[in-house]
Amino acid sequence: MPVVRDLRVLLRLAHFRRLLAVRLLSQCADGVYQVALATYVVFSPEKQTSPAAIASAMAVLLLPYSFVGPFAGVLLDRWRRRQVLLYGNLLRALLAGVTAALILVSVPEWVFYGSALTVTAVNRFVLAGLSAALPRVVDADRLVMANSVSPTAGTLAATAGGGLAFAVRLLVADSDAAVVLLGAALYLCSALASLRLGRELLGPDPDVVQPRFGVALASTARGLISGLRHLSERRDAARALAAMTVMRFCYGALTVMVLMLCRYAWSASESEGLGLLGLALGVSGAGFFAAAVLSPWMIGRLGQFGWMAVCAGSAAVLEPALGVPFAPVPMLVAAFILGLTTQGTKISTDTVVQKVVDDSHRGRIFALYDVLFNVAFVGAAGIAALLLPSDGRSLPLVALVAVLYASLVILLLRWRRASALL
Repeated sequence: MPVVRDLRVLLRLAHFRRLLAVRLLSQCADGVYQVALATYVVFSPEKQTSPAAIASAMAVLLLPYSFVGPFAGVLLDRWRRRQVLLYGNLLRALLAGVTAALILVSVPEWVFYGSALTVTAVNRFVLAGLSAALPRVVDADRLVMANSVSPTAGTLAATAGGGLAFAVRLLVADSDAAVVLLGAALYLCSALASLRLGRELLGPDPDVVQPRFGVALASTARGLISGLRHLSERRDAARALAAMTVMRFCYGALTVMVLMLCRYAWSASESEGLGLLGLALGVSGAGFFAAAVLSPWMIGRLGQFGWMAVCAGSAAVLEPALGVPFAPVPMLVAAFILGLTTQGTKISTDTVVQKVVDDSHRGRIFALYDVLFNVAFVGAAGIAALLLPSDGRSLPLVALVAVLYASLVILLLRWRRASALL
């Protein structure tokens, strides 16, 4: 099979394997950390969770740094990306340890959220740096395959980390602090793994690196404007980002719905709800893996926007059909389909951005990409808070998501005809 052959060649590239190892460890730690936060905020027995509370937590954790995300990208285009991966993960290991300590001493919620916020802030740099560095370790002919393997493998690692967190929480230690400390250990391992990559390997090129922080900070605003202008001149990249934002919004709204269903409609206890949520995340992760296998083959036949249109169209048809019963088994099937379609769209978007955006601007564009990801998810949680009842069953939310998917199909088919990409 061509996919297996290309994957085998890709994994022979030492620098790619090392960068992938950093991603896997880092995103596994993300999964552990995020599940620890979710269980602390949503599934603690003393907390009466509502969709509005979930939306508020997401807004506190994601929105403040979403607004400064583009500035992180400008700095990424001036700092050595290897160093960002090293020091970013070291800092997250330290901050996650602080979060664990705050859980143990039962501090006010605003202090806890402040600590968690610092970890997500550093995450902006690390994830955008991993994506911006990928073209430095593979050739252009293998970029689609690399974009299938690397981000998808990272998502699977995050899912595995979430599963590990569930297992530790349910079977080993009934303590969210212990789970957070596990995440801190994985962040440390990711930092150590980055030392296997050369300081200069991941770029940017030395002649564009600003070694002094003050100089880099002073040019941030100008660089941001330049990055937005660069994106406006590359319509394919802008359209792909818009499509991914809509898909992320839909996925986020349905995630909140499933979370509420697990918490109240499908379970009689917090531990049972946690188990169901873990199963849903695992099934969605299987969809991510399927997207990694299918996307290179489908992109080769349909093109980037054609494959995105198939993903959105499949979701538009299957999401209401499977979601309306509000039953566990159909919803788990929907979780697989939506994992596949959302990740398939992301693989195409990553590839479009990396193909048409210059290396000198790639860091800030991927930081903007990260911002759109977060804003879409928080916006989806806000809409879900308005539409969802306390048990999570909402026909209007299912219908809204289906309409968004269907509208996106029409746009993507138009963009496919106008695209300069094959």
